[in-house]
Amino acid sequence: MGLGRPIGMAMRGDDVGRDMTLGVALSTPGDGNAVDGVVALAREAVSAGLISAWLGQRFDYDAITLAGIIGREIPELRVGTSAVPIFARHPSLVIGQAQTVQAATHGRFQLGLALGSSLTERAFGVPFSRPVALLREFLTSARALVTTGTADHHGELLTVAPPFPAVVPGAGTDLPILVAAMGPKALAVSGELADGILPFLAGPATLERHIVPVVNAAAEAAGRPPVRIIAFVAAVVTGDVEAGRESARAAMGLYNTIPSYRRVIELEGAREAADLALVGSAAHVRAGVKRYFDAGATEVVLTQTDLLGIGVQRDTWNALGDLR
Repeated sequence: MGLGRPIGMAMRGDDVGRDMTLGVALSTPGDGNAVDGVVALAREAVSAGLISAWLGQRFDYDAITLAGIIGREIPELRVGTSAVPIFARHPSLVIGQAQTVQAATHGRFQLGLALGSSLTERAFGVPFSRPVALLREFLTSARALVTTGTADHHGELLTVAPPFPAVVPGAGTDLPILVAAMGPKALAVSGELADGILPFLAGPATLERHIVPVVNAAAEAAGRPPVRIIAFVAAVVTGDVEAGRESARAAMGLYNTIPSYRRVIELEGAREAADLALVGSAAHVRAGVKRYFDAGATEVVLTQTDLLGIGVQRDTWNALGDLR
């Protein structure tokens, strides 16, 4: 199957005149209208100099739809999902949503996928088994749908064979498909078939030694250029470091119990997820973000910036939005 041109390459920092490309992960507010509130936050992110906004998939809103609304209302902003679990979702439905949003945003949408975890099994009753095998079939059929408008995939885990063309006029054929991959097998499949990865809690040393080489070796073996490395980094600019640390421990504790995150936390030599958060002065956080670029990240997305409230979040965005 032909992969076409390296999707997403046009979105690298050097193509937009920046040495360091920064985005932000957004959460919906806890009160008022969730959609209106997150659109307002996205406008603030643009004003601070951030160039992309990312939405995690939860059990309430739909991340692809919400990204499309934000991207439609704010044409200066690139939007993406970080990330939509593939279990309990069919490629035809996900790509149909994504292509619709890609047309609505005139090419500014990026589809981030995730393998998921045992939480998916608990929520949907779908056994969480053979995630890497499912990822391979999902990416193979998704790529065919994007590039050719159809698919004829009959695998062990998925059948993707739409009886009619699956083309969304205006969407084009170069939707970036990214994977929240960090384990060696998932990285190998992503390097072969995806346009980039979305590592989270993988510190600079882990990124440089265990993630970038693996995924790009797989890309090279498949005859493809290096993929995009979009690192998600928890960051809070504050003078109250202890409060920031305590809030990070409370908010990020779940990741300590998920094997894929536990692995990268330990590879970095950290004790817990909160140890990977950049908390402190603007200079401290800026220096920490730069280390991710030095380690091979092509873009950094700031996450967990709301740990100490909206005011500190604004301070964090403003302190980092002009990073070069």
